Amino acid sequence: MEFVTPRSIVVGVDGSKAALRAAHWAVDEAIKGDVPLRLLYAIENETGAAGTADRRAIAEAALRRVAATIEALNRPVKLETEIAHDSPVKALIRASAAAAMVCVGAVGLQHFRAGRTGSTTTAVAISAHCPVAIVRDRDVHDRQPEHDIVVEIDRAPDNGLVLGAAMEEALLRDAGLQAVICRNGDDDRRALADLDRRLVRWKRQYPQLRVESVAVHGTLMEYLASRRRSVQLLIVGSHDRRHVAELVGPVGNTVLRGADCSLLIVNRQHL
Repeated sequence: MEFVTPRSIVVGVDGSKAALRAAHWAVDEAIKGDVPLRLLYAIENETGAAGTADRRAIAEAALRRVAATIEALNRPVKLETEIAHDSPVKALIRASAAAAMVCVGAVGLQHFRAGRTGSTTTAVAISAHCPVAIVRDRDVHDRQPEHDIVVEIDRAPDNGLVLGAAMEEALLRDAGLQAVICRNGDDDRRALADLDRRLVRWKRQYPQLRVESVAVHGTLMEYLASRRRSVQLLIVGSHDRRHVAELVGPVGNTVLRGADCSLLIVNRQHL
């Protein structure tokens, strides 16, 4: 049995192109944290042994393909692989206990295919013991400066953790950062003044970043839809489970797919 290195970046692999893109996206995370990149393939437990060998062979082949493409990048990242005999949700949640982040593709061929994305990612996003990244099918090597990172800010007590994670992601991905607060009828000037006060120490700590505060009338998803593929990553806290479920459910998935935007859900664990 392989030893699971604590604080790895775990990627859910299922043989799909989306999972491969998620693994590529996660390389920078592993290098930044100086931790291994762990590729995890989950095989559903089924009654009877028929087909088990075939399914394991498929899993091993999928892991080899992803590992080969990562090695071809010639980046200083340590790779680990694991085949778990469990459902993808249970395997990823269990792995998250010893992970710095879990990354999955937004749409895959098997475990994360369109018909199951909502239930799988919702369960992982809400129950994981570490931040969860849901990576869209964007070309991760096409990093254009106008593709911002957006972080949602509210009055939750974990906003400091979320902002810190957002600053690190913007720095890692050489992107501008928009701190967005959604308002419904409140005074914009007061909302922006409050947000700017919270951003002061972060701007001082990350002077090299372009950080903008934005007060939005309406919902976060309406704002993302209006940005027209100019956002590469949305970062939110995990404290509001209903909001997280909305973002990774059918409606949110449609908006994020249209915006070609990945999603990072940050919780208090492992930060």
